[in-house]
Amino acid sequence: MSLLPVADAIARIVDGVLPLPAETVALAVAGGRVLAEDLSARRSQPPFPASAMDGYALRAAEAVEGATLRVIGTSAAGARFTGGLGPGETVRIFTGAPVPDGADTVLIQEDAEVLPDGVIRVREAAQPGRHVRRAGLDFAAGDVLLPAGTRFGMRQLSLAAAMGHGTVGIRRMPRVALIATGDELVPPGADTGPDQIVSSNTVGLAAMVARLGGEPHDLGIARDDAGAIEAAVRRALDIPADIIVTLGGASVGDHDYAKAALEAAGMRLDFWRVAVRPGKPLMFGIVPDAGGRVRARVLGLPGNPVSALVGGLLFLEPLIAALLGVPLRDRTEPARLAVDMGKNDTRQDYVRATLAVSDDGLPLVTPLALQDSSMLSALAAADCLLIRPPHAPAARAGAACRILRLP
Repeated sequence: MSLLPVADAIARIVDGVLPLPAETVALAVAGGRVLAEDLSARRSQPPFPASAMDGYALRAAEAVEGATLRVIGTSAAGARFTGGLGPGETVRIFTGAPVPDGADTVLIQEDAEVLPDGVIRVREAAQPGRHVRRAGLDFAAGDVLLPAGTRFGMRQLSLAAAMGHGTVGIRRMPRVALIATGDELVPPGADTGPDQIVSSNTVGLAAMVARLGGEPHDLGIARDDAGAIEAAVRRALDIPADIIVTLGGASVGDHDYAKAALEAAGMRLDFWRVAVRPGKPLMFGIVPDAGGRVRARVLGLPGNPVSALVGGLLFLEPLIAALLGVPLRDRTEPARLAVDMGKNDTRQDYVRATLAVSDDGLPLVTPLALQDSSMLSALAAADCLLIRPPHAPAARAGAACRILRLP
């Protein structure tokens, strides 16, 4: 089977994916979740002309320097003045309070001299509309301010609350089952034997899934045995998982059982092996239900830690986004090389690199000296992945390039 280009692999992974069903939750617990439908304002903000300052509401035509006006009442936030202004009258007003009928400006208190008997003198003339927030300045009732696919952060949550929403319709969280494979693996924190290493991939990928709005399910470590891996896959289907991610066992060695075990569990293989570095031995397939519809999607990532995490960024992130109805976008950005680079071979290379700022403001990229796909310390030290397309020619320092920032 020939190596599949990265862009083609991503396109096949997200092909035909429909967003998951919606569910309604309280706005207070919607942080990090994805909006399932356009959200429109139920009210205008502000709902009335409001004062932006403490001062006096009055008619600008009467607020000439030296003029005196009689204070006839007070308008405070939550307690408006209910009357209207007559000639020569003003209302004491505070920030956020409704501007009374008949007033068209606010004279800030620093520009008013308080005289006896409830009278003020204008020290500096006021301009029409000054310090008045018109009704609907921020938004009007009916305005669609948060489109479907929006992820709720602090700004979006506050806006939805101001729009009048106490609950919102959001996409169900994609359930992602993570299965590490390998006789050499032990859980984090466990004692290791002389031939064992710590299973680190699921911890990092679980954090990635949660950051993207998914629900990670760590199913532990399956032994290098087709039956053990198949049993783990069936546990994932019982969750039921929307995505099953296996880690390791996807290469061509005598102890690589993942492909056979997945097919035994019902997976229909779409592709196996991608023209990417790190992470060439990557699988994708579908587990159908009895009616032939998609029951779960399967992503088989390599066991090398850097390959697994880079594979998650490149292939798992777009799949989760598609299930959430988040528009797919180009996550790369332009940069410049800080050093000379040799030519590339047939695979698209994602080089771990650090960033500085070039003279023209673009990121300046320096590859790390060691790029082995087992080296998590290098990945942790990197700021980005420098993308080198297949057959890229040698490039000099200062040449344009593209990067994918690491979250």
